[in-house]
Amino acid sequence: MQDNDDKAGKSPQDRDVEKDVDISQDRAPDEPRWVREGAEAPTRPEREGRVEPGPDRLPDEGASAPEETTHNEAPPASKGEDSGVRVGEGLVLEGLPSSPAGDGSAKEPEKKEDGDREAGEAADEARHDGPGDGGGPASMSATKGTGAAARPSKGKGLCDSDGSEGSGGRRRSKRKGRLRRVVLWGAILVGVGGLLGAAAVAGIFWYYGQDPAIPTFRGLEDYRPSLVTDIYSGDDQLIGEFYVERRRTLPYHEMPKRMVQAVIAVEDSRFFDHIGVDPVGMIGAVLEWARHRGSRRMRGASTLTQQTAKAILVSEWGFEEASARTVRRKVIEAILAFRLEQIFTKEEILEIYLNHVFLGHRAYGFQSAAENYFRKNVHDLTLAEMALLAGLPQAPSRYSPFVRPDNAARRRQHVLERMYREGMITEAERDEAFEEEVRAYPIEDVFRETAPFFTEHVRRDIVERYGNQRLLHDGLKVYTTVDTEKQRAAQESMLAGLATVDKRQGYDGPLWRVPRAQWDAFSKAYDDDVLKGSPLEQDNTYVGLVTDVQQHRVEVRVGRHEGVLPIAGMRWARRHNPDAYHPSSLIDDARRALSAGDAILVKRVDRRAFAGDPAQASLRRLPEGTILFSLEQLPELQGALISMDTVSGYVVGMIGGLDFEYSEFNRAFQACRQPGSSFKPIIYSAALEQLEWTPSTILIDGPLVYDDPDHEVRWRPTNYGRDFQGDVTLRSALVRSINIPAVRAMHEVGVEETVEFARHIGIRSALSKDLSTALGSSCVTPWELTNVFAIFPRHGRRMEPVFIRKVVDRDGNTLEDRTVYFDPWAPLRDRVAAGHARLYEESEQLISPETAYIMTELLNHAVRFGTGTRATRLGKPAAGKTGTTNDSFDGWFVGFTQELVTGVWIGYDTYERPMATYENGGRNALPIWLSYMQAALEGRDQPAFAPAREIAARIIRKRIDSETGLLASPKVPRPSVDVSFVAGTEPTEVFGEVRASDTSSADFFLHDSGL
Repeated sequence: MQDNDDKAGKSPQDRDVEKDVDISQDRAPDEPRWVREGAEAPTRPEREGRVEPGPDRLPDEGASAPEETTHNEAPPASKGEDSGVRVGEGLVLEGLPSSPAGDGSAKEPEKKEDGDREAGEAADEARHDGPGDGGGPASMSATKGTGAAARPSKGKGLCDSDGSEGSGGRRRSKRKGRLRRVVLWGAILVGVGGLLGAAAVAGIFWYYGQDPAIPTFRGLEDYRPSLVTDIYSGDDQLIGEFYVERRRTLPYHEMPKRMVQAVIAVEDSRFFDHIGVDPVGMIGAVLEWARHRGSRRMRGASTLTQQTAKAILVSEWGFEEASARTVRRKVIEAILAFRLEQIFTKEEILEIYLNHVFLGHRAYGFQSAAENYFRKNVHDLTLAEMALLAGLPQAPSRYSPFVRPDNAARRRQHVLERMYREGMITEAERDEAFEEEVRAYPIEDVFRETAPFFTEHVRRDIVERYGNQRLLHDGLKVYTTVDTEKQRAAQESMLAGLATVDKRQGYDGPLWRVPRAQWDAFSKAYDDDVLKGSPLEQDNTYVGLVTDVQQHRVEVRVGRHEGVLPIAGMRWARRHNPDAYHPSSLIDDARRALSAGDAILVKRVDRRAFAGDPAQASLRRLPEGTILFSLEQLPELQGALISMDTVSGYVVGMIGGLDFEYSEFNRAFQACRQPGSSFKPIIYSAALEQLEWTPSTILIDGPLVYDDPDHEVRWRPTNYGRDFQGDVTLRSALVRSINIPAVRAMHEVGVEETVEFARHIGIRSALSKDLSTALGSSCVTPWELTNVFAIFPRHGRRMEPVFIRKVVDRDGNTLEDRTVYFDPWAPLRDRVAAGHARLYEESEQLISPETAYIMTELLNHAVRFGTGTRATRLGKPAAGKTGTTNDSFDGWFVGFTQELVTGVWIGYDTYERPMATYENGGRNALPIWLSYMQAALEGRDQPAFAPAREIAARIIRKRIDSETGLLASPKVPRPSVDVSFVAGTEPTEVFGEVRASDTSSADFFLHDSGL
């Protein structure tokens, strides 16, 4: 900057001549020279504005900042050798010339450094409180240089004109001499102390610099923070996240410029100018603290580099150790900050900071915070939202938009103001962002909302094969096979099915009792805390308070809403009685179940919900517009569902229980339950495979007693209806689920052989080695049994179930890939690779294709003619088998189409309480299966069951007599059915042409009373 003297055209010689000129004439002692001469008061020059940051060096680009003028400030003294002594910036000592020319001009003060806003404001405030404010007299000080004298005043002790000195002057001279010596020695001591202090600081930094706990970096590639592992569904929807720090990283060049500007403006406006620490900012913080005389807590002066260093230490050491107020921690933080500045560029440091900083509510980095608070990508945030996030690092909990939205709004205003002062945004942009409402959304818990049991199963698998450390820190991308639409259908079907079956068991009673004096408070609290003033929505469930009970109606209050629960909406609410048959035990008086003061679950419904109920006639007396309810209860029953694609092996749906929040126990995999009659297909498959039986093989359904001399017990199996059918075909025994023939079949195959066969085709649970296993007395998991049924539509080949389609690490490396070539959601590259790999895959043949097809057809008959007839409502070719245990503790249905196999189990978790006597798999589990399959296969045609191509020529179809298994006679009108046989095993005799004394080839064991 050019001197004012040079501007006035004065040479150094001119200044030497003018230095002895008496300038005190015609001037009042307290009057500044520019006032005496009538010159215009000098004003503070405009501060250089900050510029709009660009993608590279953000603080150095853009428009100038708004103009600022500092008033009531004395003009600064010139810098020349003859200038007056300065007490502070902009202060002129009384009696000294403001400029050598004497024309009242003032030298332009030095401009503040770009970005030094906070320190500058603190310094401005300190100057405003100084002695030079307002143009008043300033204290004198020794002048610098020859000829620069203070303004003379009359009095004793001053030098005479001839240079002689009085006694006062001599005493003052001695005092000055002593003062100089004191100052000199003080300066020496301070210098020595400073050197020793510097050496001590250097020693401390050297000592702690050897600490092996300091993270080391060679470049940005060494920065590997903890990342979130994402779990995706088969249709690429996020269904789970696992992490210690929820962080998603973005490269610096992908971070929005406004987001970067907001952070720099509020956290470190001199970021591109300092070397990791900012002494100017520190001094400003100290001055501000001193100005308030220590009444306020000193504001932080940490730079972004220091904050980045601390954030890295938190990740490496943990929060407690990295936040400890110790010398070691502070020194190491400073050392790491200096090292970061040496290793990384400013942009790279920003990239680390923007991805590493903690922003509250489990979010690390601005991308994660954008998702957490606004459910947006960071690129989609508004200016106000970016400013809000930029204000969080200082105190995430204090400025949380969830917990303290008012604090968040004030902090956001501060960030926007800083951006405006730094020239990063216009006044209009600032004002518009000021007005934007603070809106934050609850964090989405995709884990629990989508497929919690499935996702938890995947998590366990990843931990088992890759380790928990990689799951929580390595940012894996796990692509699973679950179909979100099918999963949603499974959840809805399971919930509705369990509620229906649970109601058939009886009413569990009210949630709790509310005393009459607390009715109003209870309703108001529910309205304020739950409903929050919203209306009641159709088909939603609420907690209602019973206010009056009559025979055919119940008055119910839900918050401030009044409604009616008609008897038609609660006829199921009988007392528990396992021996009572549901349709004949419905109640017709509401007073048998409810009382005034009961807190109950109700669902808002319309009149159509009561259609078909005889009690709906009572609704006619209710006026239109009346709010109607039905009585509900939380089911105590549990259920499991597992569904797989039979072609790809993809597991597309899984339910492990009623509610993951209530119990994380996955009953699809962990519950070992008795399968009942759903185990019989395994028995008959073994007979077809190992004994070469056919659907026409005759079995005897008659009384059977089994003695176990080793355990001294006698077992007498019975049928479900406790009657006997005599001679029945294998087909009829399976279709009608008759018990005794299954026991005889297992006896002929052999107990040991049957157990080994079951293990061979997929049962891993321990099976009892006795004949009761034929009736499903040994427990299996729903997962195992569903896997066994899957081999039938797969022509006897093992199906390798797939839960995880693909796993990719943080660097994009594929760790595993089980994609099928026809997966519609997979990228083309993955499908091409899968198609090539498929050429070399060989699946294990567990049973012969002939046995697999015949069993498929028999199970199809069980659906068409037997215990699973409800499944025909699917409207597509289906096959399956029901299962029910003694005392109705377990209900099963496992069924399949050509493309989808699904198993369903229902029951209580313990065997302490059975379902009602008349409950069975066809009545409780099959409806859930049907509801799910209807939704899962909607719009998808299913091909008819057909034998594998390689055996098609060896499979023949014959029409046989349903009871005898002989060929049907066109002359005799008897029930008959088309059945498939392996060529050479089909019956050759026609019914009606066989002598009565003839017997089947199986008579040698069927009439063995020793069984």
